[in-house]
Amino acid sequence: MSNAHNLVLLRHGQSTWNLENIFTGWTDVPLSGAGEREAAAAGVLMTEANLAFDIVHTSVLRRAIDTASIALSTMDLGWIPVERHWRLNERHYGGLQGLNKAETAEQYGIDQVHIWRRSYSIAPPAVSASDDRHPSHDQRYSNLPPEVLPSTECLKDVGERMLPYWYDHIVPDLASRKTVLVVAHGNSLRALVKHLDAIEDDDIAELNIPTGVPICYELDAHFRVVSSEYLGDPDAVQAAAAAVAEQAG
Repeated sequence: MSNAHNLVLLRHGQSTWNLENIFTGWTDVPLSGAGEREAAAAGVLMTEANLAFDIVHTSVLRRAIDTASIALSTMDLGWIPVERHWRLNERHYGGLQGLNKAETAEQYGIDQVHIWRRSYSIAPPAVSASDDRHPSHDQRYSNLPPEVLPSTECLKDVGERMLPYWYDHIVPDLASRKTVLVVAHGNSLRALVKHLDAIEDDDIAELNIPTGVPICYELDAHFRVVSSEYLGDPDAVQAAAAAVAEQAG
């Protein structure tokens, strides 16, 4: 029996706020029409790659949940178990959440916004607990201890709250020989890819994960990367990643 473990990562399809170039974070916005098509296309790519999943992990945000549902339905795998957890949520953008990226760049300067978007350890301004954008006002987080709810996050923060879920839930599934699909967000997946590929703190700013394109990992017995690749046309994947990089900031 092969000792390889099979893991696929999928960033949700374009959301309505992706389309409008708005900092989304933990705001629960739906997929756009294009995002729904991206999710279905991801399902086609994964079917063509002869992938068959045993379990799916998503965040608790609808754009990830719906992407998983559409992709799995396209694969005729809508029946497989799905686990959802807030630790896979997108990064909380604090006071930037809900603001247009281009307008924010005009207000604060493109260099400052780039730091907030891409720095590993510098978070945007925080929101107060009384701000409607704070997670304490959302029923889905009502049973969590207040101290784990972010008022803002940098990518380092995302990694620190995401990795316990990786070790406690995803790794055990991989260890039991399950083929695992993780459907999450640009920054929660950047944090996971940083861990898997051992990307240095100073280099992670250059990583751009396109929406709706599966990334296939083969891991060894110690969950170290043997190989990884995007599914689909390489030029199209590169163009989609470049489009993420070119967003304001």
